Amino acid sequence: MLRDWTGDWIGTFIGHKGAVWSTKLCADASKAATGSADFTAKVWDTYSGSILHSFPHNHIVRTVALSPTASHLLTAGNEKIVRLFDLTRPDAEPSFLKRANSAESHDGVVKSVTWDGDRAMGVSAGDDKTVRWWDLRSLQETYTLTLPDAISSMELSSPTKTLVITSGNNVSFVPLVPHAFQTHTLTLPHAPSSASLHPTLGDRFVAGSTSDPWVRVYGFQHGEEREVYKGHHGPIHCVEYSPDGEMYASGSEDGTIRLWQTVPGKSYGLWQGQPNGDR
Repeated sequence: MLRDWTGDWIGTFIGHKGAVWSTKLCADASKAATGSADFTAKVWDTYSGSILHSFPHNHIVRTVALSPTASHLLTAGNEKIVRLFDLTRPDAEPSFLKRANSAESHDGVVKSVTWDGDRAMGVSAGDDKTVRWWDLRSLQETYTLTLPDAISSMELSSPTKTLVITSGNNVSFVPLVPHAFQTHTLTLPHAPSSASLHPTLGDRFVAGSTSDPWVRVYGFQHGEEREVYKGHHGPIHCVEYSPDGEMYASGSEDGTIRLWQTVPGKSYGLWQGQPNGDR
């Protein structure tokens, strides 16, 4: 489904025949990409809801990422292979991002792919505990980071040029440009399934966990729990701040998406005229 930032329904994309694992919008929101358990990745026209392209795979597509101009698409999943599709030539065979002397990109399921649009680089992360940087022109791997545990999620915080990675009980803040600054890692009391860094303040992050239905906000520097909110009735699989940082969304196994205000009581969007403290 496509909704505006207030949660109002805009439209529904109908075409997949299996669970949808990943959805992404391009920068101007004119196109969307989805990855599914039906072994396909699809690109959609968000105005008409029609399928522009459908790309078959040999296994579940767990993650997709559109380039900033929506000219290319990265996909990955249970095949352990990262594919690069040229959307200006949709009938052409995709390029494959593979390690030297290997037929695969990773040794485990690839959980997330993202773009570094400034440098034509792709980044992938997965169950093999590794984050891999790829030059999308040469299709070569340029850098690898190994973490102690399997990676459950990776988000690109574009304003801060930081990859926010959850792995085991840890949240790692990794520079998008390797060696740009030191990786900052925090260990949390609850194993996070997803985490999102505040896009403008950078002093806090929100995290969800599959071990309980609570949404928690932590301090960036030391990982102290600043806020905790109940509302969901099932494990939380994804969280993300809005681009302006005024609110964040959480998606749960209870079948709901909830929007939370960063500053309770502030007059903003859905919270116009709400009493102080009402989220």
